[in-house]
Amino acid sequence: MKAVIPSEVIEQRIFLIRGDKVMIDRDLAELYDVHTKALNQAVKRNTERFPEGFMFRITKEERTVLVTNCDRFRTLRHSTSLPYAFTELGVAMPSSVLKSKRAIQVNIHIMKTFVHLRRMFTENKELSQRLEELEKKYDKQFKVVFDILNQLINPSEPEKRKMGFLVKEKAAVYSVKKKKVYKYGRAK
Repeated sequence: MKAVIPSEVIEQRIFLIRGDKVMIDRDLAELYDVHTKALNQAVKRNTERFPEGFMFRITKEERTVLVTNCDRFRTLRHSTSLPYAFTELGVAMPSSVLKSKRAIQVNIHIMKTFVHLRRMFTENKELSQRLEELEKKYDKQFKVVFDILNQLINPSEPEKRKMGFLVKEKAAVYSVKKKKVYKYGRAK
């Protein structure tokens, strides 16, 4: 029997697909030390243990992304069947289906790894929220500083004055005399 797998190895086999942290059937079978086909058959025999939120079959597009991002899956590129993805809840079930001591030990380590990742994710989320708050707080103060620096670097040109005399009073309105038009002759 192989030694228990370190959590770093398990972490490398957890992917984010459709917003869920999942493990691909091939990786899960490798950790449980069984063939992928045997794992999938055990899952199909016990479908009541794997409701919709526990596992799903990945799409061709998701498989393509998976293959391009991870060299381990290059054999999946030309595979006719699409692999299953087991969510955090679904990862716990194969140990009850496979019924071996190794499955129980591996399941315990996988669950600990998922819990560790969840803790790290929430800590990172809290940290990013705090950073956003600080950015908003200091953005206003730095905007004033940057505006002043911008004005110093790119001073606006003063308005050019027109040449000649500047008349500040309104122009006088002169009335125009209308010409009288006579029927026969010229205007006087």
